[in-house]
Amino acid sequence: MSDSKIGRRALLRGAGGLAALAALPSLSACGTGTSRATAAGGKGGGKTVVVRDSGGSYGEALQKAIYTPFTQETGIQVKVLNLDDAPLLAQIKQGRPQCDLINNSMMSHTKYVKQDALETLDRDRLKSLKSAKIPQAQITDHSVGHSFYGQCIAYRTDAFGGKKPESWADFWDTKAFKGSRAMVHPDGDLPELEFALLADGVPMDKLYPLDVDRAFKVLTELRPDIKKFWDSGPLPGVLLSRQEVTMSTVWDGRIAVLQKQGVPVERQLNGMRRQFSGYAIAKGAANADNAYKLMDFALRAESQANLAKAFPSNPSSPLAYAKLTETERNALAGAPKYYDKGFDADVDWWLKNESAVTKRWLEWARG
Repeated sequence: MSDSKIGRRALLRGAGGLAALAALPSLSACGTGTSRATAAGGKGGGKTVVVRDSGGSYGEALQKAIYTPFTQETGIQVKVLNLDDAPLLAQIKQGRPQCDLINNSMMSHTKYVKQDALETLDRDRLKSLKSAKIPQAQITDHSVGHSFYGQCIAYRTDAFGGKKPESWADFWDTKAFKGSRAMVHPDGDLPELEFALLADGVPMDKLYPLDVDRAFKVLTELRPDIKKFWDSGPLPGVLLSRQEVTMSTVWDGRIAVLQKQGVPVERQLNGMRRQFSGYAIAKGAANADNAYKLMDFALRAESQANLAKAFPSNPSSPLAYAKLTETERNALAGAPKYYDKGFDADVDWWLKNESAVTKRWLEWARG
């Protein structure tokens, strides 16, 4: 999948390469339509399940942390399909889906539901919902959230004379925190209206429904200081590394990558926007029983923890974090110490308003 389409086109953005764990508002995910099978052996022959994921480094992590252990435990072979949403939806409508289990953003799953493309889940077959304490907000009739990526502030630690930005109000304060800013382009992720409203004093629990007029008014105040609108996961890091900006919005997992490269950057998670990815079963799936088994396995707290060790994803299961070391846990935006600092994007609101907001955003950015 293209790293440039991660916020909304791919499910990987929660961390480092998170540009894939979160295919949001657009029905074109990533992928080539190719498939691969697990190399793991295991008991039982002829038993298979086909799962759609976004591939890349995220797909490799899934293979290591989820698919191979699942095959070793059950004998069920996992085949992986990297396929865009449009052809997958066409297959489902024709009654011939190539995949059984779909790993996609919760927003994309909601779009699938509107097209009657997903099976209604039998929750009794998913024991991990209770054992892993999956948050009720991430359990719907058709999908279950397994992880999220957070959008937050990244800043250069050498730019403000020892001062540290603590909020979105500080992101907007270019007098106290001098330097240019970078924010996302709709090709990279959802427009960042929530951050403007938080900067203007709106409490996190009062954000939705978003006051679009007020948000654009606040955005306009910062517009002269926005040097770049990024449309790919790595770009904020490039801009910060080159000192073209002193602060940028960013997918939280990108920070650790920059720090390992020696870039003096830090993240501020206050006001972080969370977007979840999840599992769903394709309508008419040929291997629905095995899809339930793989979903249940992947939702286990230990499975989510193993995935977080292989890829910087933020588990939905609060129990998964206890299975990580303190260092591993605190590197994740989903760690208990950080969770209350952020908010969940309102999927329903964005589904209804994304098109109009994006059109207005493009006009605003040009103006």
